[in-house]
Amino acid sequence: MNLTGAIVLFAVIWFIVFFIALQIRPRSQADAGEIVPGTPASAPAELRMKRKVVWTTMIAIVLWSVFASVILSGAVTLRDIDWFGRLGPEAPAEQ
Repeated sequence: MNLTGAIVLFAVIWFIVFFIALQIRPRSQADAGEIVPGTPASAPAELRMKRKVVWTTMIAIVLWSVFASVILSGAVTLRDIDWFGRLGPEAPAEQ
């Protein structure tokens, strides 16, 4: 894995974790009981974006470390996940 691949892998993991984190404990203005005029009752009351970004980054670093170590160790290769044989026939095992 080169530097570009590592950055792309981290970005993908970060955004997936971030979109999941946005759905954890959302509190609407209707739940809080304080609806700001001109906004729908389902609008977020307290977004806490900084907290979610920090947690997302910490979780993404841990997950990226796990995925990067598996990729770099060679424990799982592209041939291992080629279920439909699109990479061609496997080379015969040498004895």
